[in-house]
Amino acid sequence: MLQQVNGHSSGSGAQGGESLREDLQEFLSGEAPLHQLDDLTKVNPVTLETVLRCLQARYAADTFYTNAGCTLVALNPFKPVPQLYSPALMREYHAAPQPQKLKPHIFTVGEQTYRNVKSLIEPVNQSIIVSGESGAGKTWTSRCLMKFYAVVAASPTSQESYKIAERIEQRILNSNPVMEAFGNACTLRNNNSSRFGKFIQLQLNRAQQMTGAAVQTYLLEKTRVACQASSERNFHIFYQICKGASMDERLQWHLPEGAAFFWLPNPERTLEEDCFEVTREAMLHLGIDTPAQNNIFQVLAGLLHLGNVRFAHSEDEAQPCHLTGDAQCSLKTSALLLQLPEDPLLETLRIRTIRAGRQQQVFQKPCSQAECDTRRDCVAKLVYARLFDWLVSVINSSICADPASWTTFIGLLDVYGFESFPNNSLEQLCINYANEKLQQHFVAHYLRAQQEEYAVEGLEWSFVNYQDNQTCLDLIEGSPISICSLINEECRLNRPSSAAQLQTRIESALAGSPRLGHNKLSREPSFVVLHYAGPVQYHTAGLVEKNKDPVPPELTRLLQQSQDPLLKVLFPADPEEKAQEEPSGQSRAPVLTVVSKFKASLEQLLQVLHCTTPHYIRCIKPNSQGQAHSFLQEEQGDLLKVPRSRPPAATPLDSLQVLSQLEACGLVETIHISAAGFPIRIPHWNFVERYEVLRRICARTSSGPHSPSPAEGHSERSPCTEAATLQAVLQDILHTLPALTQAAATLGDPAKATPAPVHCGRTKVFMTDSMLELLEHRRAQVLEQCARRIQGSWRRHWHRKQERQRRAAVLIQAAIRSWLARKHVQRLHTAATVIKRAWRKWRIGMAFLASKELDGVEEKHFSQVPLPTGSSLLPQTQTSLLAAIIRLWPLGLVLANAAVGVRGFQRKLVVWACLQLPAGNPSSYPVQTAQGQAGVTSIRALPQGSIKFHCRKSPLPYADICPEPSPYSVSGFNQILLERHSLGHG
Repeated sequence: MLQQVNGHSSGSGAQGGESLREDLQEFLSGEAPLHQLDDLTKVNPVTLETVLRCLQARYAADTFYTNAGCTLVALNPFKPVPQLYSPALMREYHAAPQPQKLKPHIFTVGEQTYRNVKSLIEPVNQSIIVSGESGAGKTWTSRCLMKFYAVVAASPTSQESYKIAERIEQRILNSNPVMEAFGNACTLRNNNSSRFGKFIQLQLNRAQQMTGAAVQTYLLEKTRVACQASSERNFHIFYQICKGASMDERLQWHLPEGAAFFWLPNPERTLEEDCFEVTREAMLHLGIDTPAQNNIFQVLAGLLHLGNVRFAHSEDEAQPCHLTGDAQCSLKTSALLLQLPEDPLLETLRIRTIRAGRQQQVFQKPCSQAECDTRRDCVAKLVYARLFDWLVSVINSSICADPASWTTFIGLLDVYGFESFPNNSLEQLCINYANEKLQQHFVAHYLRAQQEEYAVEGLEWSFVNYQDNQTCLDLIEGSPISICSLINEECRLNRPSSAAQLQTRIESALAGSPRLGHNKLSREPSFVVLHYAGPVQYHTAGLVEKNKDPVPPELTRLLQQSQDPLLKVLFPADPEEKAQEEPSGQSRAPVLTVVSKFKASLEQLLQVLHCTTPHYIRCIKPNSQGQAHSFLQEEQGDLLKVPRSRPPAATPLDSLQVLSQLEACGLVETIHISAAGFPIRIPHWNFVERYEVLRRICARTSSGPHSPSPAEGHSERSPCTEAATLQAVLQDILHTLPALTQAAATLGDPAKATPAPVHCGRTKVFMTDSMLELLEHRRAQVLEQCARRIQGSWRRHWHRKQERQRRAAVLIQAAIRSWLARKHVQRLHTAATVIKRAWRKWRIGMAFLASKELDGVEEKHFSQVPLPTGSSLLPQTQTSLLAAIIRLWPLGLVLANAAVGVRGFQRKLVVWACLQLPAGNPSSYPVQTAQGQAGVTSIRALPQGSIKFHCRKSPLPYADICPEPSPYSVSGFNQILLERHSLGHG
């Protein structure tokens, strides 16, 4: 027999001892019940190690979602689990009366947000914030949530509205492949890593049907177009057009098979995302027709050829750099695909235009090799960034609904997770800055909502101690001096930036901040920021240049000269823009840096989130290799062992990354905050309605004024005294709490002996999970006692009813049986009467027939009958009788042997006449009779000579039939059987 152990099957034969040892180890380590904890607030004690153990136990049991107070923790399974995201499961969570009582799932969060919008009188916008590091499953979670809302929020009532809803749903789902193809890339940690942040706004009408959507993006990693780390890839779309283009398209875009591009590393790797047809079909559904698609792919091919343009170092600084190798051919192809003039393109890449002085004199200076590469990369990044923004605008115009047609929305925020690498720069600073803002939003929103509700309810509440990251935010974005302000100031200064100088300025200006640190062992200029998730070291080299993100005006003017229809849309010739490019020296416009843009977009996002009810999903990456059934953690310097059937653990550094994710998302802090407050809040009326049965305890233990009988609580209340009665009953229930805690201590649980924190507010009762569990346990006991009493009363009533029914059944049966007996006797009496009448009628008929036969008998035989000597003649009656006897000789024999009948000589005469013996003296023939003998005998005549018997059938009906034949009867031709009776003579 197979047994499931940690998600794997094991035999019960030779592996019995090993399984027993594993179970024992799990029991001793306390991991056996951990997989059953759906909420991490039930873990005791709440530490990073216990939380990690609980998540590992649930991951081993293929349970990937766990609640952490108001947050849902999602573990990446790294394997397909179709049944976990099936439409049937979506409908199950949507149709459940209380989805929170089902197993934790992202559909629980989705259904809760949908019901919040649907149930409130004044709908409040909802938002779901999905966070986690690269590869943790944020994109997949957002995609599943969009599918969930597309299923549950599209319920049309007519055929026309059904087609509209189906088209909107298809467009919303088709926006994912397009954005993932242009915005995702393969990194060291994830094959489909989102290199941008996005906020998807699902728009609902008054009937809570999805009418459209809108997408807002943040901080696209456009540097990946021209620079990829080792073992990483460019954006998916470049590989898709190179692998999925047809022969005609390859000729049109100059992409021969086997061609090598510097900006296309690791082309031999084949990923699931390299599906060109899916992207093209999704773009077609979004309204981007085939000619527009070909135009987009032609521009991308031109960028790939532009990346092959390489410059050689010029020994003379006054001369521009020369092209190397096949760079001239690549430049020509790129200019052809981008529809740019070749010579101006080369000149713009190699020569820089400088405007100086009040007269704005124009100077041209040849660029160094590094500057040429930077300008070439700038062209590619600028074109790709504007192309990505244009795609987002096209998607929004395709899926966005009319503002008058929707009233509320549900937002899905998919942003970068906290990042800490050996070399951190401006990108990591912006990403971690965004995570700090979102963490502050979470803590401030959750605690502020609690604080406001406690104040309204009149509770004396001491605020929960938590890690406030406001000081870290002041260090990054504070006013007047912060890291962002100092970096922006370096960008505004018209001087070369020095990494060491920037480090010195930051350390001297912000030395008083407790969140600023310094790594003395670092050889490169850097500074350390103590984030809420841990310290991160940022290198100052190249920080200012990345923040400037310079786009030389001559590059923009060059792209505006393109004859390509798409580039004309991306780079329109704007007169106002030309006027801004040539400002006077006294009225120079401020430089808009990357940090300033990102800060402005982040503030706009937070304003939207503050106007919504937020929900949080924390995605955790179990291991850095992307392997299923592998959960890495660090325990006292060693890795926690996993089952042997699973892949082996990697390095302690990988295990440390799992711990860092828990620290980065502030999971332990979240659990402490959720457990420290009063998560259970029940209105007074609901509390009284549910726990009024507990007043039985107070009624048995006390006889004071606050212990009315249970029946009083159910009496009818008038509207005037309803509120007072409600408060009185509420106080009676609250007075039972000491008895509950004392009973819990008596049962052997000293931890429950301490009074549980329960507060009664103006409209609600606040309590903890432990108190709720105690109340529910006691309520179950009271209900069980009541159920037993009801069952006893019901059984007694049922037995009495059964006895009454039994007695009634006996009486009914007796009456029916007597009636049936009377009816049977009546039928027998009637039958006997009928039989008697028939018998009398038959007897009379037979007598009539017999008399009729006797009246017609011939008397010719009487003359032949000899008379005895010395006797006188017989009377006339005897003569008639003798004639009848002769005619009916069998009857004569019977009469001769009968007990009553003729006697003496007459008997012999009868026998002689019946046998028709020859004439003579009857006495000469001895006749043996059956007189005085018992049984059956035969009357046999002893014939003298040859005698012939004549038997004639009687004309009487049934004369020859014996009604009841005797068992002693024998058959014989000349025998007459008679019963042996004692014949009386007289």
